[in-house]
Amino acid sequence: MRWMPAPGLDLVLDELAYGIAIAKADGEVVHANQVARHELASQRVLWVQQGRLQTHMVADGRVLADALVRAASGKRSLVTISAPKGTPLTLALVPVGRGNGAQPVQAGLLFARASVCESLMLCFFARTHSLTPAEETVLSILCQGYSAPQTARQLKVAVSTVRSHVRSLCAKTRSSGVRELVSRVAMLPPIAPAVFDSVH
Repeated sequence: MRWMPAPGLDLVLDELAYGIAIAKADGEVVHANQVARHELASQRVLWVQQGRLQTHMVADGRVLADALVRAASGKRSLVTISAPKGTPLTLALVPVGRGNGAQPVQAGLLFARASVCESLMLCFFARTHSLTPAEETVLSILCQGYSAPQTARQLKVAVSTVRSHVRSLCAKTRSSGVRELVSRVAMLPPIAPAVFDSVH
């Protein structure tokens, strides 16, 4: 089967919960989906100046430039770019294109997701399994890596209350325990967060 360029593919990419951008070897941004544009506009870690990717730290700029050149030569890289405040951003850079001379290979930048599960998909999951608002809140905290006692402290409730919610969550979702439940949520399709869209 021969694949043809799909009209509307950029609209589908805008629905993803992680940023995707395409850049030339010199850092010129060719395309960015909605999440990537949001991240770049925040200037938290990366931004675009005169059409090219910029970093806050000179050393990070060198790391990114090297990864872009590697991608243009057909090699993949995983880099982490530091932020002046907050969490650094991890990027996978992959070669995009066939490099047939007329169309040089570009770099596809895949941004790390901000969390295990975005609020929009958690909301979908909760609705699908008829979770109560309290159960959805508990699940959201568990998906951030907190234990039942830590979740109870955050919610200012007894640990027994959280464990009761966990039992109900496992029963409703037919999960054998918290690990399986969180794993199922983590593997949900990566749909863009509610800040970009709304649940229908």
